[in-house]
Amino acid sequence: MKRYPKIILSAAVIVCCLFAFAYVSAKELTPRKDDLYNQIELFAAAIGVIRSEYVDEVNSKDLIYGAMRGMLSSLDSHSQFMDPEEYNEMKVETEGRFGGIGIELTMKDNMPTVITPIEDTPAFKAGLKPNDKLIKIDGKSTQDLALDDVVKLLRGDSGTTVLLTVLREQEKRFIDFSIIRSIIMIKSIKEASVLENKIGYIKLIEFQENTPKDFIKAFKGLEAKGIDGLILDLRNNPGGLLDVSIKVAQVVLPAGETIVSTKGRAKNQDAVYKADYKKPVLEIPLIVLVNEGSASASEIVAAAIKDNKRGIIVGTKTFGKGSVQTVIPLGDGSALRLTTAKYFTPSGQAIHNEGIAPDILVNNPQQKEEQKEKEEKPYDRQLDTAVSLMKCIKMIKK
Repeated sequence: MKRYPKIILSAAVIVCCLFAFAYVSAKELTPRKDDLYNQIELFAAAIGVIRSEYVDEVNSKDLIYGAMRGMLSSLDSHSQFMDPEEYNEMKVETEGRFGGIGIELTMKDNMPTVITPIEDTPAFKAGLKPNDKLIKIDGKSTQDLALDDVVKLLRGDSGTTVLLTVLREQEKRFIDFSIIRSIIMIKSIKEASVLENKIGYIKLIEFQENTPKDFIKAFKGLEAKGIDGLILDLRNNPGGLLDVSIKVAQVVLPAGETIVSTKGRAKNQDAVYKADYKKPVLEIPLIVLVNEGSASASEIVAAAIKDNKRGIIVGTKTFGKGSVQTVIPLGDGSALRLTTAKYFTPSGQAIHNEGIAPDILVNNPQQKEEQKEKEEKPYDRQLDTAVSLMKCIKMIKK
């Protein structure tokens, strides 16, 4: 999840302050066990030794960038330092168009792990699944690689091929994939259609800036066709922006209902977000589909609907990515992506590493190899269950 604060820090100022603190007289410092100033002095001394004694001449900027990468990566799997190129790539990605194979990644058990393959992308079509661990990329081990370095290896010109070796722990086997890169263009709404018995269906695959508007437009279009129940499909939706998830949730929730809360170390990170539409846009019966690929913003929306008893959640337990990353730009065009808070559901449950349990647990059968070869659409037990359940709800309401 990404939020952009107004305060812009200067990398040059930070570095100057580090060196200034390092040379403050020890007599002027109050001794204590974990003295920040003494540690900074140690850091400055290490830089001095490297610059004077290392076998090759080193660039000061490379040293500082390397130190910041290590510092951020030591905090947790989601915090990271981004150089100007990486920061620009991140901004392009949030706009919904980027090059690659189309997977959302995180670090899990110190390994780059697939949150979900984005639907209709090369990764999705190749058969990558949530929780697949990337062991090798083009024959290179991913062990000890930072997440941004893994992303760099996956990126490339459209039409080029990347070779992946993944560990699928559930099946206890390694699988090789050969995937052709392409330009990834993501539309937040993949499908909006009318199923049997006047049941509407909306497939939302990512939370982007225009998603609330697109969602309302899609629903209004189905409403005009006479639907009297809606199935919202958030399966394999990796999430997106916090404010977008809030805007989508309040489309279906009465005013004043809690959507999500955040709690951090700093008081300004503690917040409770409530629905503030005077009247919900969508008031018909609602069922939400989720699976292990539903993460972040998807989990916020699903939990808000579940805890406020606004709809029924069907599928499997969600991924469990519930921490807030604040992106803080630095003066030279680089940026910090820093975990500053965690998300909690309206009932107070932590999302991070926990996930959201569905009201009705339904697993989808695995697609058979002969189906893949014939490109047949596999039986969707979760959707079928949701349709049957919606029919029952509508009968009861009558």
